[in-house]
Amino acid sequence: MENLAIVDLGSNSVRMGITQIEADGSFKEVKRIKEDTRISEGMGAEKRLTKVAMDRTIEALIGFKKMYQDLPKLTVRAITTAAVRQAVNQTEFLNRVQQEVGLKLTVLSGDDEAYYDFLGAVNALPIDDCLILDTGGASCELIHVADRKAKNLISVPFGAVNLSEQFHFGDVITAGNLFSAQVFVRKRLQDIWWLSEAMHLPIVLLGGANRTLARINRKAQKMARVEDIHGYRLKTETVFNTFDSLLSKNNSQRQDIDGLEYDRADIIVGGMLPLVELLQLQDSDRVIFSESGVREGIVSEYVSERPQYHKD
Repeated sequence: MENLAIVDLGSNSVRMGITQIEADGSFKEVKRIKEDTRISEGMGAEKRLTKVAMDRTIEALIGFKKMYQDLPKLTVRAITTAAVRQAVNQTEFLNRVQQEVGLKLTVLSGDDEAYYDFLGAVNALPIDDCLILDTGGASCELIHVADRKAKNLISVPFGAVNLSEQFHFGDVITAGNLFSAQVFVRKRLQDIWWLSEAMHLPIVLLGGANRTLARINRKAQKMARVEDIHGYRLKTETVFNTFDSLLSKNNSQRQDIDGLEYDRADIIVGGMLPLVELLQLQDSDRVIFSESGVREGIVSEYVSERPQYHKD
């Protein structure tokens, strides 16, 4: 048996999953942990990681390492995405992680991130044609899936954290700021020419903001296993109603919503905005949630590329 630890440093949170791979190539995740470190906080227009954000992220990475470093037959894959990808001081941060944690982070391109999202979601959901949306802290990945193949994909450089900071969504949402954000997001989405080929398709959702949307509604529906969101579906009207409810509340009131993590209340409106605009643009009638994304895509690729798991 082999252990594969995947460290996934996103713009809002860092996650770590440990997967056990058996001799026949079968695998299962045995541990999953997350810490909200918000590496993208305060980057601003100059796209510079702050020392405070780097410090707390490195502290989390050190804590995660203690959980996997002594595992037998261990392989570690560490990746990072939009915030570090965009950062002007990327090299400084990567060097600090190498020196202080002993971890070499691979910076995924936007296309790579989207492709791993595709692998993870399509291998886990029985759906042939869809549009995948992964809303992260500093980017969104979009993939048009046709006949279970990635026909087109793109990464756009806005997400829950940077939209919330740019348009001042942290507390009270003003009509003017909301309208400016809607115009900004819609214009960028309208520039993606191939979205016209994905009209009316269900939208498969990944990312922290979208998981929060699922939890809020599962709580409201009094479902027993709130966190069990894989394959969960919502009608577009329900998504719009949830968004409308969030807009009417300030940050303190949003923190009291069942299913909404306390430290995500200030970025949830920015996190949901890309989905709300996309649903209107694509005239989609439903969304489907996936718990499988980048990390699961990396596991699938890792197993498929290892010769010992393909014996005759």
